[in-house]
Amino acid sequence: MLFAHDTECGLVAAAGLVNTAGLDREEGLPDVAALDEFVAVHGWTGRHEHTDAELRQVHALRPRLRRIWYADTHEVVAIVNGLLRESHALPQLIQHDDEPYHLHAVPRDAPLATRMAVEAAMALADLVRMDELSRLRICDHPDCDNVLVDLSKNRCRRFCDAGCGNRAAVSAYRARKAASHS
Repeated sequence: MLFAHDTECGLVAAAGLVNTAGLDREEGLPDVAALDEFVAVHGWTGRHEHTDAELRQVHALRPRLRRIWYADTHEVVAIVNGLLRESHALPQLIQHDDEPYHLHAVPRDAPLATRMAVEAAMALADLVRMDELSRLRICDHPDCDNVLVDLSKNRCRRFCDAGCGNRAAVSAYRARKAASHS
């Protein structure tokens, strides 16, 4: 593990949330049921209202988080500080649900979108402090605008989780085959 468990979870969840925005594809969180599934997949605990209003709040967070993958360090810091300030974040060590101690900066009964914003901000603050923002990447596949977090030790991750690595490998294989038959 390169970072604390809660940092890695926060980064992966933030990238996952950004990638639900559906810039060039269909909406990844079209309804409350999809949000419920996202919450379950990423292990979010605490308050979850299962409402359209909550879904809209989560949708509103995505562009702000996406901006981080394109920003320089100073802009990332401004976004992170803004998210923490607006949420009245107060980091505290917490232990719950058989998880080891980890940081929470807002109460578990804070709105879901607020908790998502703060978890992302806290994880991103760790990347800034460790000078590791280069781990935030855009998928290398030419037809994809998904974001990713490279948590590999050798910093070699190039593709998102949407199958782009497989598509790139198949394309390269077909190109080699075509070249050998020419």
